[in-house]
Parts: sequence; structure tokens; C-alpha cells
Amino acid sequence: MASAAPRSRLTPPTPAMHPHRKRARSPPASGSLVRCSSSGNGAPRDHRRRWQSPAAGSPGRVYQRHRAQQYGVPSRRWVLAEEASTSDGDACTIMSYNILADNNAHYHPDLYLDVPWDAMRWDSRRRLIIREIRHWDPDLEVDRFRDIATEMENRGYQSRFKLNRAQKLVVGNIHVLFNPKRGDVKLGQIRMLLEKANALAEKWGGIPIVLAGDFNSTPDSAIYKFLSTMKLDISLHDRRQLSGLDSSEFALYDLCSSLKYQWSGEEVRNATGSSNVMVAKHPLNICSSYAMLKGNSNNRGHHGEPLATSYHKKFLGTVDYLWYTAGLECSRVLDTLPVGFLRRTRGLPTREIGSDHLPIVAEFVFTESAASTDSDQEDESDEDKESEEEATRGQHIYFSSDSDSSDEVG
Repeated sequence: MASAAPRSRLTPPTPAMHPHRKRARSPPASGSLVRCSSSGNGAPRDHRRRWQSPAAGSPGRVYQRHRAQQYGVPSRRWVLAEEASTSDGDACTIMSYNILADNNAHYHPDLYLDVPWDAMRWDSRRRLIIREIRHWDPDLEVDRFRDIATEMENRGYQSRFKLNRAQKLVVGNIHVLFNPKRGDVKLGQIRMLLEKANALAEKWGGIPIVLAGDFNSTPDSAIYKFLSTMKLDISLHDRRQLSGLDSSEFALYDLCSSLKYQWSGEEVRNATGSSNVMVAKHPLNICSSYAMLKGNSNNRGHHGEPLATSYHKKFLGTVDYLWYTAGLECSRVLDTLPVGFLRRTRGLPTREIGSDHLPIVAEFVFTESAASTDSDQEDESDEDKESEEEATRGQHIYFSSDSDSSDEVG
């Protein structure tokens, strides 16, 4: 494994800049340390310098320094529910973290033009990501766990996660297609996630559900409305604007015309499940954990969602969510970083933040209704037990839909 790039890179001093110092010799091998003495005011001083060659293939291999991008990251604080839970049920902390797949970062360099090359290196980012996960200590991390499974297992995490079998929980994870113009596909992916989660929950007697991931849709979007209201009339929307990610000019809609937005039969089928149905529906009454807990007004939008969970060259905003159903109470969430700080970085990742997304974390408490549902399911048939064992080979009753294609970044 390649060693991480040194964090401090200084150019050699010149006699004009430091009249009391001797001219520096030719730079030593990359990464080595140099001790220099200075006789200013007759007092010897000891200096350490790190030399770092630029990336392989850069012109002339000149010793350069990047624009400083080392900012003290503000502390993230827990936001507590205004009323403490009265339930004696167990608690479970879940983190959703889009860690930015290395191939996506490689194939979309235009999104990270202001990010120093060493901050984009996977070995450096992986170290920061693992440190972040360990710091917040979630019971379950639900996005791209396989990319860091070995490192996390070495630190005590298991890729097979089980809660107390007396309290069951369905956890679904999704990475929705990024392409803003394919709102029909985005809506269909999310609809299928909700339907599958509901089917699994019903199989075990209506147990609680948590849905996490990068939905690639903003809080002001029609897709967010679909999630929170359980239905959406797609005839009232342009499929290219369903996610709220692209506000660029499209073909103008003639307000004087009686024609609605045009959808092909295939696009309608993608979105609603049937080419003859124009209203997309889903069966789950879900709440967004962050929207339910009032956070710092500097970090929240008018929907109650964070102002930003992701930042790169072309986007600053919120696309990551943790949704949950009845049977759970959200007792606290980890507040996001201020937008002002994010803007000063000019884009994520940085040398302190390992992805272009921030991890979102919520703690859920099982309510009494969830406990009673579980007790009703104690007398299971052998077939049910066998099915449960199959379902829990992942992370408890956990399923993932990583729908984003390799040629799209999000």
C-alpha cells in the first residue's frame, strides 16, 4: 500500500527570504526529514521540513505547494429530541455514509478541480473515513461497507450485523442514479426500495423499517415529496426536474396549453410500475430523522433537513437521508457542518474530510408497539426461521440497492 502523502510541503528557503540561513542544498529523497540550524540572535534553532515530489507525470517534477486547504473542521454536535423517549426499548445507532467510490472520483475529475491531489488519494481518504466511523461508533454503517470491510473487521466491526433477535428491524440502503434527466428511473428505484422494504416488514409482522442512503434528490424536489406524502402525480412534473439537482433551462412548458408534461410509455412504467398509471404510490408512512429533530438554524433549511450533506464542484446541498417508520422513535441525530465552512473548503474531500459526502447518523429507540409486534412473532414455523436466517446473512434484515452506475457520480 502506498504511503500517504506528507501533510506539510514547504519550498526550499532562499537567501533573500532568510538572510541568516545558508543556501539549502538540493532536496533529498521525497518524504525524508531535514534538520537545519539557524544562528539568528545567536540562539540555535531546530527545524523540520518535509519534501514532497508532485504527482507522477507532472511537468518538470518541480517542487510545488498546493493552495492551503487545511481548515479546522468544526465539531459536529448531537441534536436531541425535544421530548425524551418514554420507551424502555433498545436503541440502535445507524450511519449512512457515501464514501465516494474511487472509480467515480477517477472518472469525474472535473468535480474535484479545487481538491489537492493528495486529498483525493484513496489510501488517504480511506484512513479518514475509517477514523470517522470509529469516532461516531455506529451499530450499523450502511453504504459501501464492502469497500472498507477488511479494515473495519480488524477494528471489531462485523459485516454480518445482528441486533437482539427479540427486536427485529428492516434496514434498506440505496444509492439512486445521479443523472438528473432520468427522474423516471430515480423515482422507480425509490418506489421499488419502498415496496421491497414494506414486503419484508410485513413478512415479520409489521416490524420497523429504516431506509438510508444517497437518494440524489433535494428536499425541495418532487421525489422528496413522493417519499414524505406516499404519492406523486407525475403528469404535473418534468421528469428532468424531479430530483431538484438540475435547474438548467429545459424546453419551455406552454402554460396556455392544455397539454401536460410529456412522458413516454416506458418512462411512465419506470416511474409508476405501469404505463397506464400516472400517479406513483408507495405503501410506507415514513419520517425523515433529521427533519423530525430541530437543529441549528444555520445548518437547516425550511424543510428541517440539513442545508448540505454533499459538496463538489457542481453541487452543494442535501441528498442523503435516514427515513424510518412507526415502531421507532428518533432520539438524536448528528448535526451537519455549517455551509459557510463547507464553502471555504471550495469542495470536498479535503485533507480532513475523506469524502464529498458527510456521514449522517441517527439513534433510534424501539417503541412499545415494536416490542409487542416482536413478541407476537415468537412462534415461528421452521420455514419462517429458515427465511430469517437467509435474510440476516447480511446486516440483520438488511438489503441494499446500489443503483448508481459506474459512469455517473453522485
